[in-house]
Amino acid sequence: MKWFAGLGLISIVLISWGVALFEYFFQIPANRIGYKGNGGPFSLIELKVIQEVITLIVFMGFTMIAFKSETIRTNHVIAFFFLILAVFFTFKK
Repeated sequence: MKWFAGLGLISIVLISWGVALFEYFFQIPANRIGYKGNGGPFSLIELKVIQEVITLIVFMGFTMIAFKSETIRTNHVIAFFFLILAVFFTFKK
């Protein structure tokens, strides 16, 4: 994006921290509520796998919208398939 080109390193870092802070506003309460020790249905490992998959899906969507030069290649589709398998095996009893 053209307006990024004029920003300095500190501006980019602050924007990045702002995105991460927004994400954490949802992740931290969700992890606390969802943990078995607090009455939720998920173990810590299950919560971490869910968190990583959601983060990667959101990042992929953001990348496709914000950075038009990026394309999804075959290896990305294969990696996404393996993420689905990771979720499957994490929740398999």
